[in-house]
Amino acid sequence: MSYLTTDQELSRDSYYAASATRSQSFAPFDGDARGDAVCDVAIVGGGLAGLSAAIELADRGFKVTVLEAREVGSGASGRNGGQAIHGLACDQQGIEQQLGMADARRVWDATLEALDLIQQRCTRFGIDCEWRNSYLGVAVTEAKARELQAAADHLERHYDFPMKRIPRDEIGRWITSPHYVSGVHDPRSGHLHPLKYTLGLARAASSLGVVIHEQSPVIGLITGATPALRTARGVLKARQVLLAGNVYLQGVAPPLARRIMPVGTYIIASEPLPAGVAESLIPSGSAVCDNNFVLDYFRPSRDGRMIFGGRASYATRTPSHLAESMRQRMLAVFPQLSGVKVAHAWGGFVDVTMNRAPDFGRLPLSAGTGSSNVYYLQGFSGHGVALTGIAGKLVAEAMAGDASRFDTFARLTHRPFPGGPLRMPALVLGMAWYRLRDALAR
Repeated sequence: MSYLTTDQELSRDSYYAASATRSQSFAPFDGDARGDAVCDVAIVGGGLAGLSAAIELADRGFKVTVLEAREVGSGASGRNGGQAIHGLACDQQGIEQQLGMADARRVWDATLEALDLIQQRCTRFGIDCEWRNSYLGVAVTEAKARELQAAADHLERHYDFPMKRIPRDEIGRWITSPHYVSGVHDPRSGHLHPLKYTLGLARAASSLGVVIHEQSPVIGLITGATPALRTARGVLKARQVLLAGNVYLQGVAPPLARRIMPVGTYIIASEPLPAGVAESLIPSGSAVCDNNFVLDYFRPSRDGRMIFGGRASYATRTPSHLAESMRQRMLAVFPQLSGVKVAHAWGGFVDVTMNRAPDFGRLPLSAGTGSSNVYYLQGFSGHGVALTGIAGKLVAEAMAGDASRFDTFARLTHRPFPGGPLRMPALVLGMAWYRLRDALAR
């Protein structure tokens, strides 16, 4: 099974691809024509994590080459929900239990730095990615409202991070929907056009001297004192390697594949709404997400559409009647949109870990190879729009000699998904259980 192929089929009707201009392309890697190619750092993956690392490394004077299997931003980086939110996909208490409060605070602070980094890069490199501050977390039941309130209380008490509490009698002023009973508002988080941002990072990296090769899938990793990446057209040698391909590494590093699961997630974009409609539905213009395990997330676009996502799936087949099933989810939230057509419907895979915490680290050493020189970033678990940026910065710091922040994340424990070849059917059943639990929560 090729996630690259399936993902490509799912993302053909992406609104982002239809509304972003690819003004720059990058030639495939051709090591056969050039002879042995050597760089300081070779990066697998031209998405947000790989490009962020490339920018940070170039700023530090490294000679960097990026190998992208398809086009820059063609994976999750360029077709996600566009929400950049504080924290991680897992709850902060789980990080505290593993790392203790001091290091949990360092992790939390890094996620806030990640939000600032987006805006800093947009300013520095002139990236118009339609950034807008404002995030609204919402609850669909009283039980979920208590969970949302408790999480907000914990962040304020232990991390000095206040959010506005929105009770039942005020929620209608924030979102015109009968679906929600309460919410919290964070003005620091926000949303953007993910493909425009990713393409902007590629232009920025290239302007700093980073060499990018598209249509250059890596088919093998050669470890050792001087690691190398093998492609169909030759070998790229490097002093250090970063694997930032997530579920698209296609067997390059089998030990990593067992620690993440490709989860399908799906999104629609409505046709442009009549003037004022989007503002009436979400007056703050926020990105919105509920706190169910199987959640809905949505936001208004700059051109007045509703971008609506959800319906996670552990099966690899494309859902039938995708546009209509997602439209029904949207109407459950906004029945006012019953006459609105779906203009685009797409999806793809995100990389999820067992505990939904990010998985950063180095590949285990082989005997006699010296210090580890192959790093990896994966497991963003649907929370990667902002987190990938700071991940790139942390791994660049580590490669340059200061691994203190990177190693804080690397201390998080990750276990392989159980079940071996049967893990996907088992996880499909597990997802059904979580859907039932969400439905029964009151």
